[in-house]
Amino acid sequence: KINEEHHFFNVISEEEALEQAKNVNKKGKLAGLPVSVKDCVCVKGVESRAGSKILSGYKPVFDATVIDKLKKEGAIVIGKTAQDAFGFGSFSLNVGKGMEVPLNPLDKKRSCGGSSGGSGGITKKLELPNISIAESTGGSIEAPASFCGVIGFCPTYGRVSRYGLIDYANSFDKIGPMAKSMHDIALILEVISGYDEKDSTSINKPVEKYTKYVGKGIKGMKIGLIKEYLGKGVDEAVKKAVSLAVERLKEKGALVDEVSLPITFKYGVSAYYLLAMCEASTNLAKLCGMRYGAYDKLEGGFNDYFSKVRSNNFNAESKRRIIIGTFARMAGYRDAYYIKSAKVRTKIIQEYKKLFKKYDCLISPVLPTVAPKIEEIKKMTPLQNYLADIMTVGPNLAGIPHASVPVGEDNDKMPIGLQIMADHLQEGKVIQLGSFFEKE
Repeated sequence: KINEEHHFFNVISEEEALEQAKNVNKKGKLAGLPVSVKDCVCVKGVESRAGSKILSGYKPVFDATVIDKLKKEGAIVIGKTAQDAFGFGSFSLNVGKGMEVPLNPLDKKRSCGGSSGGSGGITKKLELPNISIAESTGGSIEAPASFCGVIGFCPTYGRVSRYGLIDYANSFDKIGPMAKSMHDIALILEVISGYDEKDSTSINKPVEKYTKYVGKGIKGMKIGLIKEYLGKGVDEAVKKAVSLAVERLKEKGALVDEVSLPITFKYGVSAYYLLAMCEASTNLAKLCGMRYGAYDKLEGGFNDYFSKVRSNNFNAESKRRIIIGTFARMAGYRDAYYIKSAKVRTKIIQEYKKLFKKYDCLISPVLPTVAPKIEEIKKMTPLQNYLADIMTVGPNLAGIPHASVPVGEDNDKMPIGLQIMADHLQEGKVIQLGSFFEKE
């Protein structure tokens, strides 16, 4: 019923869900909990196409490690949520050819946020207990969580296995949960985190009991407020919500200072998009209509065939990113763009690390605005679209854990999210601070 109106799902896996329910592990931590899954995470036997036309009909013969862990604890997968094709977008408008755009659960004229728009929307709209498994490359968990008014959590890169994730950019992609409460987030993280020998980037460190951080209190916590992200171009309603949040922190005994991330602010968007597009263009090369993805009648030379399949099945944004990414990693331009961006990324990591020597957490708005109207987004240039991620690309370049937590709303009752960041593998601090705002 919700889906007919809001288009949050690409697939509702009714038969599979009922079958899982019959055989559910009643002793599991998540026994009977409905879980929706972003379309780029593989679920055995359920069409998983990363929101794209070119992967139509692909039904994985295996579960992603994350899905396997959830099922073992009794969770029931109810469907695959809508997204920007391959995760390419900030507003979930870049859906695959012929697919529906998900609409904000609070105002259907507005964006859900991207690229995990369907996950954010269904988490807010469904009144049943539920969580959604989303994925973030440069802000794809935080943006929808902020626009839809739920909690979105992006763990340390490598904390959660990426095995079974249809990749966008391998050195950025992270799987994380969306939920209505921080306790649910902490519980899901306990289930899905941990080392996986199938994923060479997964971290071999013990998983903490994250639920112990919920409601722990914040007295004495040292928090840095990033001043660059409260300047020109940020809505007054967003500034006001963040400033009230800071007042509440101080009232409850936290120490809050203004801090600066000049390199991240100035170069973050450029470095992120160059690196991510280079990786994306490489990853999408396999979808050429021969071994993987949609195919057509074999005629003409290979190049003609290859171009026809890709032209007919990739949307405009996917083509743009393939072209920019391929250009930036070509022999004559690699040093000027790709290698330089990788060096900037190292500088950005060092900038965060320096602040985390002094502060437990950093905070900023998630986005400069509340959810914009879809008609407004259609008038934006590609560059304006990319600049929407200015606050979320930093923690994703650095691979640190971060979350979006609702802290207010504007005059139209549209939610505003606060971004909370901590050092690598310090998920507990993000949960601790996030659960304070939830209580407040």
